[in-house]
Amino acid sequence: MANVVVVGAQWGDEGKGKIVDWLSERADVIARFQGGHNAGHTLVIDGEVYKLHALPSGVVRGGKLSVIGNGVVLDPWHLVSEIETLRGQGVEITPETLMIAENTPLILPIHGELDRARESQNSVAKIGTTGRGIGPAYEDKVGRRVVRVADLADETTLELRVDRALIHHDALRRGLGLDPVDRDALIAKLKEVAPAILEYAAPVWKVMNEARKAGKRILFEGAQGALLDIDFGTYPFVTSSNVIAGQAATGVGMGPGSIDFVLGIVKAYTTRVGEGPFPTELEDDDGQRLGERGHEFGTTTGRKRRCGWFDACLVRQTCATSGVNGISLTKLDVLDGFETLKICVGYELDGETLDYLPTAADQQARCTPVYEEMPGWSESTEGARSWADLPANAIKYVRRVEELIDCPVALLSTSPEREDTILVRDPFAD
Repeated sequence: MANVVVVGAQWGDEGKGKIVDWLSERADVIARFQGGHNAGHTLVIDGEVYKLHALPSGVVRGGKLSVIGNGVVLDPWHLVSEIETLRGQGVEITPETLMIAENTPLILPIHGELDRARESQNSVAKIGTTGRGIGPAYEDKVGRRVVRVADLADETTLELRVDRALIHHDALRRGLGLDPVDRDALIAKLKEVAPAILEYAAPVWKVMNEARKAGKRILFEGAQGALLDIDFGTYPFVTSSNVIAGQAATGVGMGPGSIDFVLGIVKAYTTRVGEGPFPTELEDDDGQRLGERGHEFGTTTGRKRRCGWFDACLVRQTCATSGVNGISLTKLDVLDGFETLKICVGYELDGETLDYLPTAADQQARCTPVYEEMPGWSESTEGARSWADLPANAIKYVRRVEELIDCPVALLSTSPEREDTILVRDPFAD
């Protein structure tokens, strides 16, 4: 039985939540492997809307094991709040249905404070972070001064970890004009939240490897999108972790051989939240129309998303760096009614034509898109559940996207509803 990794293949907000939820019916284990609660997945199930940030999308399905892996950075207070919100919507969450890796780093209040202070005082170029402390928490992880889930179980260890972190943070805070951290208050807060987190703590690496040996189907759920990857994204306007599929194994403590199929989630147009380059961005009526029809506001921040035409060059790049076997094309219905559609097939840079976005920031800024035009369609694709339900020009658009990104469509999503999905190739059948 195949194990499937789901990754965003653009700048995030591609509709991963719905697709992971749809696939989770076929899975036994659903695991988050990177990112923090800056991620936002919206699920619409039988008219009920669930907004998830830290929890894997599989938690809304009964009988599944959801896992938060060590590649994630976790805000314990946010997690407790999110669990309570879902319980209020009738979702049962117990230590039998949710596990948190013991070596998962924690996001502390000092991380959010540092994140926001930096962003407000950055006179060079704002990164456009959510201000939730994800980046500073990852910094502390690689700096070997982070508090991890397992540390909550021992008071002496916890105090040592906090003291080590504060040596670093108090120095930074002085430079930013912030008051020193109240050590005792921070430790007290951690002790208070510890029982609510420790009940879910487990050796996730062991559980995951045993699940694989037992023939369980595993669904690896990524956050953000590959163009925000710390190595392969539009640096420095990126997130603080590796987003591409290779992180899935490391982020839960498994070997690369545990991955059988990589599904890239791709929106039928392009959006981006925050700062950074965006070659196909539209600041005209078409861009406004895409935003309004697609309800393009961030699940986590509420920020309006920037909108533009589909960029085949960028998606072809992310399919290569993540080893994508098939894509799930989402929000096709948003393109209904456009007389003409455009697809970016290359860039012009200083008189030359490129079929990829260069790494250097100054070159990215000078790239202008080369477009190919296609006729649109007037018929509705919303709610389509088979190819026969799609207009001919919509099918031509999908087929052209496949050709340009050199990757086949495995799933096609035509609305936020779970069942409005056309299955072309079942990732779990490989």
